[in-house]
Amino acid sequence: MARLNATKVRNDFADTLNRVAYRGERIILHRRGKDVAALIPIEDLKLLEELEDRLDAEAARKALAESDERIPYEEVRRKLGLP
Repeated sequence: MARLNATKVRNDFADTLNRVAYRGERIILHRRGKDVAALIPIEDLKLLEELEDRLDAEAARKALAESDERIPYEEVRRKLGLP
């Protein structure tokens, strides 16, 4: 995985973007020696979002299994002042 200075990336943005988009590279951006962000291919982002969704769903299932009390959705909407 490449690690580039943020200023260099700004100056060579088109080339850096092509490296990520067409070659599938992952690039870590750093500023003053500290990692601050990453550029990743869109496929990697989709995988990350899918993983987050799975973890959220698992946490929700676990919370529901631990809860003895169920509150109807309509009641929740009313308490929150939602239409």
